[in-house]
Amino acid sequence: MRRDTETDLNVWLKDADRKPLVLRGARQVGKTWLVRNLALQHGKDLIELNFERDPTGTRFFLSNDPKDIIAEISLGLNRPINPENALLFLDEIQAAAELLAKLRWFAEEMPQLAVIAAGSLLEFALDDHAFSMPVGRVGFLHIEPISFLEFLDAHGQTLLRDRLLTWRPGMAFSPVVHEQALLWFDRYAMVGGFPAVVVKDVAGHEPRQCRDAQLDIIATYRADFARHSKFCPPAVLEAAMRAVARSLGRKFVYAHVDEWVKQNQARQAVELLARARVCHLVNYTTANGLPLGGETKATFRKVILNDAGMFHALIMTPAGAAFPKWESLSPQVRGQLAEQLAGQQLRLLGPLRGDGPELYYWQRDGGRPGEIDYLVQHGGRILPIELKSGTAGAMKSLHQFMFDKKLDWGLRFDRNMPSDIDLEITTTKGDPVRYHLRSLPWYYAGMLKELAG
Repeated sequence: MRRDTETDLNVWLKDADRKPLVLRGARQVGKTWLVRNLALQHGKDLIELNFERDPTGTRFFLSNDPKDIIAEISLGLNRPINPENALLFLDEIQAAAELLAKLRWFAEEMPQLAVIAAGSLLEFALDDHAFSMPVGRVGFLHIEPISFLEFLDAHGQTLLRDRLLTWRPGMAFSPVVHEQALLWFDRYAMVGGFPAVVVKDVAGHEPRQCRDAQLDIIATYRADFARHSKFCPPAVLEAAMRAVARSLGRKFVYAHVDEWVKQNQARQAVELLARARVCHLVNYTTANGLPLGGETKATFRKVILNDAGMFHALIMTPAGAAFPKWESLSPQVRGQLAEQLAGQQLRLLGPLRGDGPELYYWQRDGGRPGEIDYLVQHGGRILPIELKSGTAGAMKSLHQFMFDKKLDWGLRFDRNMPSDIDLEITTTKGDPVRYHLRSLPWYYAGMLKELAG
């Protein structure tokens, strides 16, 4: 299947000043496939070393001289290697994390050789070694689960994808497009974005088999926890992961992870899971100005999972011969899925290079309840996002937030067709507020750069 990240990899490969690239992301998001496909598309000689499958591959890297290293790999694999036309792929490098430090020598002494390293739980592995990443001599690219648009592409729904991509606010919107997009988005909401699960869905496997694949991925995460027990007991990591699924859409409370888990353990576990990309932090921001990360509170945060498929596997939503219809899910589950799907799609807005994307939200500190589900930076302004899991719902918090922060543009995601409206209302506190509200269907959450105005 085609991945949008291929564009980033193509740009990197053609860059005259490219540096070794480290792909970061959780297991099962498609890192290995992307590199193999890159080599295939560009006719590169792929030299692939997998350090989990063959830990002895580290023997090729005893020297710090790239010429010596390539000569050793060539001898060990019994194949000639031309650096000008090769792609050296160091897969599952977390199993030999000390080799990351050697990437600097390839950047400085053999820039003509394309080098990519990929791995999961890299941060766990780095904490276990007495060296740091060669910052400035390597680049980073974050790999996310399959997006909704990629999901459509995988299912051959190219006409629908093209119609969604070419629409802009102000243009007429087809009810048929909306009907079909919601149908496919509901399916995406149940299948999720792990490539292995999407492949099963595309091949026509029953939902129960897709659920089994999601459960298998959770099992691989558990196996990783066991290998890194020195940082945090696996049982605590497991409890924290389940607590993230339960608390989707709400402020994460460490004391609620489990009665036997201490708060400091819970905090450590969540931060480790976030560093491993198993989950993502949604940081509180005061939203008093840009950047959104300028004023945050570590005591206020929400947490989402890496992918909606994890949510289904952890809370065991039903999956038999068919997936349940959206309307048959409980209101709480629909709300949690809305939070999860919006978050993982908003992460695609980037940046996917460097430290990767960040997510933010706002909630009232003390006094009356009030929350803005997500906030994004766009075009030099703050855009608050209100989520609705259905077609209707009050927006009291958004109205008051727009007044308090003196903002004139807001966004809402729901299950209605796109619309724009200029609101002139009075908040529950009696404050008059005027602002423009753009409502977009759920399936447009990953396309805000083009649609936010």
